[in-house]
Amino acid sequence: MAYTAADVKNLRETTGAGMMDCKKALDETQDFQKAVDYLRAKGLAAAAKKQSRIAAEGLIAGVVRGKLAALVELNCETDFVAKNDAFQAFVQTAANVAVDGKLNSVQTLLGAKGPKGITLQDEVSELTIKIGEKIDLRRVELMTLEGNGLIGSYVHSGKIGVLCRIESDKDVSSSDAVKELAKDLCMQIAAANPTFLNASEIDEAFKAREAEVYAAQLKEQGKPEAMIPNIVKGKLNKLATDVCLYEQSFVKDPDTTVAKLIETVSKTAGATLKVTKFTKFNLGEGIEKKQENFAEEIAKLSGKN
Repeated sequence: MAYTAADVKNLRETTGAGMMDCKKALDETQDFQKAVDYLRAKGLAAAAKKQSRIAAEGLIAGVVRGKLAALVELNCETDFVAKNDAFQAFVQTAANVAVDGKLNSVQTLLGAKGPKGITLQDEVSELTIKIGEKIDLRRVELMTLEGNGLIGSYVHSGKIGVLCRIESDKDVSSSDAVKELAKDLCMQIAAANPTFLNASEIDEAFKAREAEVYAAQLKEQGKPEAMIPNIVKGKLNKLATDVCLYEQSFVKDPDTTVAKLIETVSKTAGATLKVTKFTKFNLGEGIEKKQENFAEEIAKLSGKN
């Protein structure tokens, strides 16, 4: 059987086995269905069975290398697996490969080769088989800095990851004050969860959604209907202090704002500093986790349900 790249791809998608294993299976059997059976017999098709499971646990890793940085989220099914050495090593490898290759999409990252000389997709398949859980390289974000400044990063217990880009009119890469600022800003973003950089970025659609939420909350609290519009207006006037990084109170010193902090550090560094972008990953956000009911599971196993 003279197979093509499409045959290998189809076998890989059918079984979930690694690329090299699929090629070997086709070489050995010279038949697609026999190749599937070959992989099943070898235990290499096991990964495919796990792809329908929910993977909402895992780790976030961040890497900063000069003017390039990346955040990567790797998911698994249980927190126990997230503590596995091989799992932890792979998520760090994925972040390094993303930075080295300037890769900003999951598809291109999975297609890139890692230190083992095989693609990260094949490494995911190998890890899935080795660990016994669904492994999902869910997302990657690359951050670049064109001119002067630096990129800060912060990862909290593998559950929250932040990148923050500070641009400057001078070279501040060796400034301890600016490095400390970058770290503080990343921790601020992790803790206070801003949505925008400053008030000018808040769009009318966002304000309208927030107004609806405020009104519903006030109605639920039993506030008089006639008072609700004015209370909502007051809350909208204070919205920026909640959702804008520059307007927020600095978590390490609530008596000052982030804007004032940046201004102070700018004077110390003798440069004009401004935050131009930030990114935050929360582990598993947007994934609907399966809720286990152990009583029901036991009942099913015993035939009582």
